Amino acid sequence: MALGRCDTIALDGVLAKVVVVESNVGPGLPGVHVVGLGDAAISESRDRIRTAVSNSHLPWPKTKVVVSMSPASLPKAGAHFDLPMALAILAAGQPENNRLNGTIVLGELGLDGRVRPVSGIIPALLAARSQGYDTLIIPPGNAAEAALVPGMRVLVAETLGDAFAWACGSECLPAAEHSAQAVVPVREEPADFSEVAGQKEAKWAAEVAAAGGHHVMMVGPPGSGKSMIASRLPSILPRLTTDQSVEATAIHSVAGSVGTVISRAPFIAPHASVTRAALIGGGSGRPRPGAVSLAHHGVLFLDEVSEVPAQVLDGLRAPLEEGQVRLARARREVTFPARFQLVLAANPCRCGTEDPARCECRSVDRMNYLSNLSGPLRDRLDIVVSLSGQSAVLNAEGEETSAVIAERVAMARERMAQRWASDGLDVLINGAVPASYLRRHRPAAESAMVMLAAYLAEGELSQRGVDRVLRLAWTLADLEGALRPDLDHVSRALDLRGAGTIERLAA
Repeated sequence: MALGRCDTIALDGVLAKVVVVESNVGPGLPGVHVVGLGDAAISESRDRIRTAVSNSHLPWPKTKVVVSMSPASLPKAGAHFDLPMALAILAAGQPENNRLNGTIVLGELGLDGRVRPVSGIIPALLAARSQGYDTLIIPPGNAAEAALVPGMRVLVAETLGDAFAWACGSECLPAAEHSAQAVVPVREEPADFSEVAGQKEAKWAAEVAAAGGHHVMMVGPPGSGKSMIASRLPSILPRLTTDQSVEATAIHSVAGSVGTVISRAPFIAPHASVTRAALIGGGSGRPRPGAVSLAHHGVLFLDEVSEVPAQVLDGLRAPLEEGQVRLARARREVTFPARFQLVLAANPCRCGTEDPARCECRSVDRMNYLSNLSGPLRDRLDIVVSLSGQSAVLNAEGEETSAVIAERVAMARERMAQRWASDGLDVLINGAVPASYLRRHRPAAESAMVMLAAYLAEGELSQRGVDRVLRLAWTLADLEGALRPDLDHVSRALDLRGAGTIERLAA
């Protein structure tokens, strides 16, 4: 009887938990028996591992092999268990092996013994560091992701033979940082605002939204530039910080985008037929992040929002307020980050006619066209802008580039960050300031607050609406370099919020 051990991880949302893979090679009929609440991918790994070991010309036990993964009560899923299971079995015949102690191993095996990239590298790195592990062995395709997390010894194994030779102490593996340059994926640069002809008001609204992290809705006829403006919003957002890049990359890795490093604000645009599970996250077995989490630190764009079912849209309410999604399951609860900017776009009616007098729709259909947007969801929209076909021009020459707009956005965000840091708040943008803080500690000018009180008393604004108007007013002040929002800033914030705009367009 011989025992072998190799440590790995199991994904739990965007977190990872250490799993101990133990193997016992003893008397009995030849075969591999895996226990420990694994999924179908782990059950199928027995044939993959045996074939990979054989093709790598390594010794395979000719007796009974039992592989146990603990903790046994933790659900385990994914093909990244291939390499640690293979090393645990092979290590059973190497009693003098000590290199695998204190090492986390991940990798999917091909039939030829090559180690293929897997998801969840960043969560694995963070879990290994928190649990005191000093070494991580990963596939070469994940080297770029691993380079985002400093302070860990990360080695790259090209094949099963290389990993086993290292475990036996007869070979050295290259470090991930030396291999990262060759596998960094090329990310397309976002489109530029200079390509949008006209629509100055809509572009200004996009600039304000980018500066303060506000949610936007654009209503206008087909071809007025709604999708163009939305797709160019990431081009004026600042590049992600190292921490933000790690968070975003971890989510995309868990979702299956293996080897992709997110360095710019992601732009996620699901189709109008998106389901609630695809938008919010979920699924049977291992829950997966939805579009709201993939848009973390970026932009979530829903075009033709009138076609999205109301029950799907209402699922956005909690993530917009909390910045995260909690998926409750029978055995556990999984949390995914979801702090994003929401951009909605819709036509004024089904036929898309801008002028109500020329509309071909029945009056009742026009009135109910945007009825799938519930009042609570509308209340969470900071900016509602109406686009007109008459605001477009034929030639885009002389339009501001994204770089110019991005400079103004960056300066405004710097003012925000300095102000909230001096106040002791752990926020960077106005859109993330706690609801009650602005009223108590950072109100607008007295005349502006009196006007907001009047709007609140008349029912034109809700309590949430007052808070969002104040955040928007502070963003306008930051863009202009003002020390405090005045009556003009609050008035313009009310105009940008567009109270009654959707109802007016549908009338």
